[in-house]
Amino acid sequence: MPAPRKIIIDTDPGQDDAVAILLALASPELEILGITAVAGNVPLKLTEKNARKICELAGKPETKVFAGAVRPLVRELETAEHVHGQSGLNGPQLPDPTMKLQEQHAVDFIVETLMREESGAVTLCPLGPLTNIALALIREPQIAPRIREIVLMGGGFFEGGNITPTAEFNIYVDPHAADIVLKSGIPIVMMPLDVTHKALTTAKRVAAFRELGTRVGVATAEMLEFFERFDEEKYGTDGGPLHDPCVIAYLLKPEFFKGRRCNVTVETSSELTMGMTVADWWGVTKREKNVTYMRDIDHEGFFALLVERLGRL
Repeated sequence: MPAPRKIIIDTDPGQDDAVAILLALASPELEILGITAVAGNVPLKLTEKNARKICELAGKPETKVFAGAVRPLVRELETAEHVHGQSGLNGPQLPDPTMKLQEQHAVDFIVETLMREESGAVTLCPLGPLTNIALALIREPQIAPRIREIVLMGGGFFEGGNITPTAEFNIYVDPHAADIVLKSGIPIVMMPLDVTHKALTTAKRVAAFRELGTRVGVATAEMLEFFERFDEEKYGTDGGPLHDPCVIAYLLKPEFFKGRRCNVTVETSSELTMGMTVADWWGVTKREKNVTYMRDIDHEGFFALLVERLGRL
């Protein structure tokens, strides 16, 4: 077995964030150096609490969780309780966590970890707004060439948006942070709505988690049943897109995904299209290719991986 891949998960749980964290915690190929929480789906006081709830659900209370940015760089925080519920993790009844929140600020943890670890050893896995990552790059620009890769969930071009007609939620919440990250020169893999909307939960797939018969399996089914109700009504589909676990699945099974290198830029000026990610898929501009932009997924393999791994917890 090769040495585990070192990762930092930056997240705003969120039911789909929770499933992504569970997948990472269940996978020995990955070493989670820390989980950093950011305001997004719900305010920071809930996202950091939810991250700890999930670690305890997985039986991994030794995982280090850090609280980060309470708001975006420039704009006021917009949250998504209408999707995730007032707690951000509506669905299962999860107890308040007993594991401690780390005292260090998430941005300090990211910077210190990247400066301490061997250059090129750490992958960042943002599952929410990119505020913490942008703040770390502003705080210490020397971390940029030390990052192995950023694999993020965010954006959308061919599918349009899910919070406005043109913008995906994570990018919309902090477009200025996304702009900094996309211009950083760091290798970036983007899991946009164009790929996550092909990973639908469906009733059969949710039942497979429940049939695991474990606390994790039942809680996952309950989270997804709550989470998918919004998108089922919105899109008229059987199930909803499972966004964030695509990031972790890519680290484990990159062959499940197909895309191409292209330029992606973020709109930060127009209120009409604020947060829109413009993917130059066909290379019609001379802008430098800065992102590996995914468009296709082996959705059967993806859900089989999720059920198998979560069944280990």
